[in-house]
Amino acid sequence: MRIRSLALAPLCGLLAACISVGPDYQTPDPAVPPNWNAPATIGPAALAGWWRQFNDPALNALIATALEGAPDLRSAQAKLREARARTGVAAAARLPSVGNTINARRSESAGSGVAADSYSIGFDASWEIDLFGGTRRSIEATEATAAAAEAGVHDAQVSLAAEVARTYLDLRTQQTRLMIARDNLASLVASDELVGWRHQAGLVTELDKVQSASTLEQARARIPPLETTLEADLNALAVLTGRPRAEIAARVAAPAAMPATPPALGLSLPTETIRQRADLRSAERRLAAATANIGVATAALYPSLKLTGSIGVAALSTDSLLRPEAATSSLLAGLTTPIFEGGRLRRNIEIQSALQEQALIAYEKSVAQALAEVENALVALANTRRRLASLRSAAESAQLAEKLASYRYAAGLIDYSTLQDTQRTALSVLDAQASAQGDEANALVQLYKSLGGGFSADETASR
Repeated sequence: MRIRSLALAPLCGLLAACISVGPDYQTPDPAVPPNWNAPATIGPAALAGWWRQFNDPALNALIATALEGAPDLRSAQAKLREARARTGVAAAARLPSVGNTINARRSESAGSGVAADSYSIGFDASWEIDLFGGTRRSIEATEATAAAAEAGVHDAQVSLAAEVARTYLDLRTQQTRLMIARDNLASLVASDELVGWRHQAGLVTELDKVQSASTLEQARARIPPLETTLEADLNALAVLTGRPRAEIAARVAAPAAMPATPPALGLSLPTETIRQRADLRSAERRLAAATANIGVATAALYPSLKLTGSIGVAALSTDSLLRPEAATSSLLAGLTTPIFEGGRLRRNIEIQSALQEQALIAYEKSVAQALAEVENALVALANTRRRLASLRSAAESAQLAEKLASYRYAAGLIDYSTLQDTQRTALSVLDAQASAQGDEANALVQLYKSLGGGFSADETASR
């Protein structure tokens, strides 16, 4: 026993000195602009469920349906389960592996006619000591990959909610524009009848009648493209939610006004945007995994120590297997050192280092792109609201002008071309106003998406 203890003492010292080769990961500190266009700071909690601020039950229900079983989200969740399982596989490499064997053998010497039986039962164990941290680095890499996959689920949720909201808001915009076009068509039908009566009475020329017919058909031609876009939005919502088109159409069949955009905005400082955006968290975790893989490749240059042992019983008959003298045991320690690999191991380190550099560049690019997206969304929202305010004033004036022109034409005080111009202007301004309302809502959706709002990390992890 003393001799065995002395033999194991150097091994214990070697195990105590285990290290992890390769670079230790440090979270990069991305460069952000010192004066960022963000007047307020609101954290992830304030951004969670941002679509509810539109106060539209149909929108809330569509997003909830999409989050229950959209194909893209299910795919991201499957990737997360895969990544977590791979983490468990990597962690299992740190533990010994144990198996059992049962053998029965009969042997006979050639020409002797004498047969001999032998039996054995045993348990075998092997354990590769992680002397230089290759396994530990592998676990780091798989854990970082799993965290990136988890962030990928979060990013899929954010993108899905934003796309459902954008498509739904566009559908409501098309419904509004279609209602304006149909109302305009009805008004022009009445005007065309008036022109016909005046032409029969000899009060207007054939030119007025022809112009009226042309204007009427142009108004009628505006309707089919709007209906086509409306159908496309319905089909897109069916795909996004994973539900039949007929079910989605029933939910949004009744035209409704464009949801009012909330006045309060969830804005963040650059550093908070980086923490909130799931795609940036995913890129950062992929960088961490690439850094850990350098350590895995580096550890292959160093010796590996493997312990193997067995314990069991062996005898010439089954009756003798339970006797004390049938017990057997063995213990073996093997140290393997790479000597010549033709440069393969060092080239593998170079490969992993290059992959890490690529991951760092991708992360830095993602940060710059994220901040640019927030800036663009802020500018788009501000300018759209300015445009919408002007269009609302213009729409009021245009509608009043159309009404006055209709009265004056009926009284014979103006010609048809003047009435036609006011009608076209009113239609154009009302249609532009409806489009601008949709642009404002979509700009707000884009802003919340660029800020990474919608879900907390806890919500993502629980799915």
